[in-house]
Amino acid sequence: MNVLLRIIINAAALWVAAWLLPGITIGPRDAVEPAWNTAAEIVTYLFVGLVFGVVNVLLRWILHLLAMPITCLTLGLFALVVNAGLLMLTSAIANLFPVDFHVNAFFWDAILGSIIISIVSAILNRALVRR
Repeated sequence: MNVLLRIIINAAALWVAAWLLPGITIGPRDAVEPAWNTAAEIVTYLFVGLVFGVVNVLLRWILHLLAMPITCLTLGLFALVVNAGLLMLTSAIANLFPVDFHVNAFFWDAILGSIIISIVSAILNRALVRR
């Protein structure tokens, strides 16, 4: 149940980032019209939330550990670059499936998207997940 809740939290954070940033787009690949149905939209966000969660679980701590010296030198700012790279990797992996998840530019869209996703995830985790 906790895993499902975290997938939903990731999907909600991705929705907020896609809503706020025009450089992040998400949707099913077979949608012909811009107004696709709600069920396909929800399934798409949940799938991308699952991919984002798997990428974070498998790679996030390894990359943060390897980048720790650079992160210390930049007083933590390099962690934003690592998180943006994970968001770009999620975009690349999700596009292997019938889902269109694009992050247009690394510098602004991925970095701002990772900040938004981190903030929304932290708020929702604090409100919904019991320790």
